[in-house]
Amino acid sequence: MSDSEETVFVIVVNWNNASDTVRCLQSLSSVDYSGMRVMVVDNGSTDGSAGHIRHHFPQHEILELKSNRGFGGGCNAGHKVALEKGARYVVFLNNDTVVDPGFLEPLIAPLRERDELAVTVPRIYFMTRPDRIWYAGGEVNLLTGRIAHRGIRQPDGKRFGFPFETAYATGCCLAVRVSDFNDAGGFDLSFSMYAEDVDLSLRMQEGGKKILYVPASKVWHRVSASGGGELGLPRLWKKNRSILRLLVKHRAWSGIFFYLLLSPFRLVQGATAVHDFTRGE
Repeated sequence: MSDSEETVFVIVVNWNNASDTVRCLQSLSSVDYSGMRVMVVDNGSTDGSAGHIRHHFPQHEILELKSNRGFGGGCNAGHKVALEKGARYVVFLNNDTVVDPGFLEPLIAPLRERDELAVTVPRIYFMTRPDRIWYAGGEVNLLTGRIAHRGIRQPDGKRFGFPFETAYATGCCLAVRVSDFNDAGGFDLSFSMYAEDVDLSLRMQEGGKKILYVPASKVWHRVSASGGGELGLPRLWKKNRSILRLLVKHRAWSGIFFYLLLSPFRLVQGATAVHDFTRGE
C-alpha cells in the first residue's frame, strides 16, 4: 500500500437485510483502492443476516452487536474498531447503496490534502432512476428550519458537477477523518435514525471544520430500504421529532417556530420534543 492510500474502513450497517447488504458489498468488490477495508456492523439481526453475509464475503470483518443500536450506534461501534486498528479515514455507507468503482479515491484525496476538511460526500442518485439526483449537497437554514437535499429528483447535469463546501453531509454515504469524528464525539444517539447526520455536520462546523461535496464520487441509493420498511405515520413522527430535537439542540428558535407553523401535526411533536430534550431523553 502506498503512502497515498492510507487505510480506509468502509463501514456498512446491516439490520435484517442481507440481500441489500450483499449487493452493496458486491459493488465494493469492484473498488480499486488498496487501502480499503470493509466492515459490516450487524445491528442484532434476527434473520441470520450475519451468517449469510459472512458466507458470501469471508474476507470482510463482521462486527456482531447483541442489539439494534440504530444507524448512529452501529456507525459509532464500527468507528471504534477502525480507530483501534489504526485507520485514518472511515466511510459510512448505507447498505441499500451501490457504488461506482472509482468512488473512494475522490472522497479521500481532499481529506488527505486539506486539513480544514473533516467530511466529504459524493454525488448520490436514485437507484430506481439512476440519472436523477438524490443528493448533490445539503442545505440547512436554522432560521427557517429548512433542511433539504440540493437537486433532489432533478436530472443530473453540469451544475451538479462542481465541488463546493456544503452545509451538511448525508449519512447515506460520507467519508470522515477518524480523528475528527472522534473529536466530535461521533453520532448523537439521542436521534432515532433521522437528523443525526445533520447534527454531526453542524457540530463539525461549529468546531471549525468544513464539509466538501465531491461530484466525481458517485453512489446510487435505494431510497427507504435502510429504514427497515417502516412507512406512514410512525416514520413521519420519528423524522419530524428528530428534526425538532435538532433545532432545539442547536437553539434554532425561529426555525422551530416556522417548522411547527407548517403543520398542526407538528405542534404536538414540538411540545414532546422540547419536553424530552429538557429531561435529557
